[in-house]
Amino acid sequence: MCSSAAVRVSSTCDVRAAGGTFASLVTNTPPTATGGLTIFFPAYNDVGTIASMVIGAVIIARELTDDFEVVVVNDGSRDGTGQVLEELARMCPALRVVTHPQNRGYGAALRTGFASATKEFVFYTDGDAQYDPRELKALWAWMTPDVDLVNGYKISRSDPLHRIVIGRLYHHAVKLLFGLRVRDVDCDFRLMRRSIFERVHLEKSSGVICLELMKKVHDAGYRIVEAPVHHFHRAYGTSQFFNFPRIARTLVDIAMLWTALVWRKTHLAPATRPEPPPDTSRVPVAKGTEERS
Repeated sequence: MCSSAAVRVSSTCDVRAAGGTFASLVTNTPPTATGGLTIFFPAYNDVGTIASMVIGAVIIARELTDDFEVVVVNDGSRDGTGQVLEELARMCPALRVVTHPQNRGYGAALRTGFASATKEFVFYTDGDAQYDPRELKALWAWMTPDVDLVNGYKISRSDPLHRIVIGRLYHHAVKLLFGLRVRDVDCDFRLMRRSIFERVHLEKSSGVICLELMKKVHDAGYRIVEAPVHHFHRAYGTSQFFNFPRIARTLVDIAMLWTALVWRKTHLAPATRPEPPPDTSRVPVAKGTEERS
């Protein structure tokens, strides 16, 4: 499918509640979400992988629900991604393509994807095939009525050594700076309720949007659980992040985000983010417990 590596799913799945502890959960009889599903991919110069990702998404979505859509946000790709998507859209009625005429950045592509989603549940991962969309099935199984976001975490990162080292340093630093309890802030394999965005408003256009998303969801008191997913070597293209100018801009973005969300707490100000009326149809959400080791 999207990777030459065969994915073998274990008979048990370790899932961690944010702020809680690990629990070994048997996957043959899990509780399962019910409702419509939007699957979307941000794509930038992913001509070699986007077709397999879309096909994989359609296959797994059909197993989970009859009410689904697949959205690809083409963020100004300069290769043949747009042409591939046009052809796929003609063959696949479930596919909707949203195009940015020029590259706006990863965060902008995610914001467009979230805004374009129309179903109750929203799942996204990247279009570069470093994750297998078939593993959405594990996240879907743990989207219970009292859970708002299922966050994947990488079992093992399949990247060059320097990226692994930088990624670990980044994770531990932002976890400390932003007071986050999630295991993997930067794992772009997430399933969430679309209703989250009635209270969570994303603003960043760069890659720090993942940090912004998890901090705002955490501070809003939404219930988060985590599930392991496989991470594969990049089969096509090159990373757009790991160069010194982009890393420097990311550090500036993190500093600005920390100032806004940790020091000033602007996202919690009632004057700028009025509290919506309570949703009596929802189960009350846990706000997290003790810090994890």
